Amino acid sequence: MTVTTLGLPMVPRERESAPSRPPSDGPLVDSYGRAATDLRVSLTDRCNLRCTYCMPASGLPWLGAAELLRSDEIERVVRIAVTRLGVTKVRFTGGEPLLAKQLDVVVAATAALSPRPEIALTTNGVLLADRAEALARAGVDRVNVSLDSVDSAHFSAITRRDRLAQVLAGLAAAAAAGLRPVKVNAVLDPVSGLEDAVALTRFCLGHDYQLRIIEQMPLDAGHHWQRQAMVTAEQTLAELRGHGFTVEPDDAPRGAAPAAMWQVTDSTTGRTGQVGIVASVSEPFCSSCNRTRVTADGQLRSCLFATEETDLRALLRGGADDDAIEAAWRAAMWVKPAGHGINGAHFVQPQRSMSAIGG
Repeated sequence: MTVTTLGLPMVPRERESAPSRPPSDGPLVDSYGRAATDLRVSLTDRCNLRCTYCMPASGLPWLGAAELLRSDEIERVVRIAVTRLGVTKVRFTGGEPLLAKQLDVVVAATAALSPRPEIALTTNGVLLADRAEALARAGVDRVNVSLDSVDSAHFSAITRRDRLAQVLAGLAAAAAAGLRPVKVNAVLDPVSGLEDAVALTRFCLGHDYQLRIIEQMPLDAGHHWQRQAMVTAEQTLAELRGHGFTVEPDDAPRGAAPAAMWQVTDSTTGRTGQVGIVASVSEPFCSSCNRTRVTADGQLRSCLFATEETDLRALLRGGADDDAIEAAWRAAMWVKPAGHGINGAHFVQPQRSMSAIGG
């Protein structure tokens, strides 16, 4: 197993006594007993937006073609995850995955696996209107579309691009193509976020989209994130209630889902629906995490805030067989930290930004 150390201190860990080595078969578990059944695969670090909480206005140095996993390598990684490690859900991310030339090919290959995993896509939606039907035919089951504001001025300020109309068209196309439930991911801006939360909730209830409001995390390339500026889950719920929404906890078991679900009714329109709040910072849910991640350059990460990566690309290109790749994957996940450590005194932000990790 090749391990690339990112130079960050490990978060102090506490665990009950556990075997020193991971099991050689069965679910993909860590030493805390969590099973990773959800695989996030980034297809590219490139993006056609420049969101303030992710990257600078000038963009970032993109990975070269030779550094990216090829479509056959991605297909092999996904096959091993599904057929050997018990992964039941595969989500393709970026950067912006609709910029990846291999997207349709790897989706079709994933859909052909037995057992067939659920296939999801996280996209900014800019290019989705022209692709939604083809993606559904290839095998995508549903999409999450990033949309932080339905106010055109706010959207342009956050993304540094005037693309709101394209994103709204992409959402409508996804719904028409049957990629339901259509989920909207909103990261609230420190300046306009509470206002945007109200408008986004009314918009999503009106269009039968499922809104996911996400606390802004320390994953920006410039490392400018400030806890005191972040819009918290508590503030968001209070703002909705203050604008005439009835907000009640959803009784359904949360399981490993990152979002706490709320039943929301708009007293102005009478519309009702579910809104999820992803409180990664203020209310961490690490104890139930079921995710494992592979970056566009083939680095395996056990956590979004991982301090180490396992180089699957080197194994793939070095002649390793499936047994060796499976063993490396199991070993990497076995030492997954108990939590991301954001609220710890010694937390250091990862060197990679969100676009270079994958959502």
